Amino acid sequence: MSDEPTWRVPVGILGLILGLIVYALVVARYVPEVVGDWHAVLQTVVYLFFGLVWLLPLRRLLVWMEAGRPR
Repeated sequence: MSDEPTWRVPVGILGLILGLIVYALVVARYVPEVVGDWHAVLQTVVYLFFGLVWLLPLRRLLVWMEAGRPR
């Protein structure tokens, strides 16, 4: 394994940034319409969920960026 960065690292970082921007805009646009009238505790749970769910595909992306193959 080489210590030199590959093209996958900048592409993966750009993809991550763009994906997070799109994800954040979608959540900010549509979730308040659904949960806006809910109790504050329930809204907190929903936003915590959406704040953490983006982490699920992150491991695969990082493995691809480093090794070039998904597991």
